[in-house]
Amino acid sequence: MTSLAARALAGLPELRAGDDLAELIHSTATSTGAQLHDGQLVVIAHKAVSKCEGAVVALRDVRPSEHARELAGAAADAGQARDPRAIQVVLDESAEILRAERGVLICRTRHGFVCANAGVDASNATDPDTLMVLPRDPDGSARRIRARLHELSGARVAVLVTDSFGRAWRHGQLDVAIGLAGMQPLDDWRGRSDASGLQLQATWLAVADAASASAELLRAKDSREPVVLIDGLQRYFTDDDGPGAAALLRPLAEDLFR
Repeated sequence: MTSLAARALAGLPELRAGDDLAELIHSTATSTGAQLHDGQLVVIAHKAVSKCEGAVVALRDVRPSEHARELAGAAADAGQARDPRAIQVVLDESAEILRAERGVLICRTRHGFVCANAGVDASNATDPDTLMVLPRDPDGSARRIRARLHELSGARVAVLVTDSFGRAWRHGQLDVAIGLAGMQPLDDWRGRSDASGLQLQATWLAVADAASASAELLRAKDSREPVVLIDGLQRYFTDDDGPGAAALLRPLAEDLFR
């Protein structure tokens, strides 16, 4: 019988730009008796990665464009106060604004993610006058952290970087994979048979997203525990870094909602 075990990693310090996140994860895990080992998935909330990589924007340095001011005005008319400087950061992080309504901006980021406000967020920021943005290359971040963790611990782990996304037609947010290394993001059952022998036509499991959501259950928004260690997913591991979370993105040609 397959089992899954997960634990949040307590004890990480407040993170700053330039911190060696992998070293902090390794030392904290070792000091708390949670030594990293082969076959373990290290799940990291993107804000930890963004802080260490300096993906933080100070609002005092932002000069809002006329477009940002117009969007802020429209949001105010809808009863949603928005700082035009914050909207400018969203615009800067977006490749395309798909919809702007009632103070909400649905964006396609430079990475290809479709999400609210291009992933720009103020929660858990070190300074209340700063905003955190997504890592420039989340898959690259995952690969670097994976390599560094192996260097430090000798363990062959996989690394998953996550962020909270809203979902069309459903309330609430759910963590999904935005960066991945050492694990396949998808498990393709198309053409295979189910337990009754029926050939499956559409079943394509987003295992990296499922792992992201599992980790979120152990990580409260006020817990300051951005790292979760998961055991039991070794069957999805790859020897190399693998295709990354980019493989989860649906090509624009397949977007039925454009």
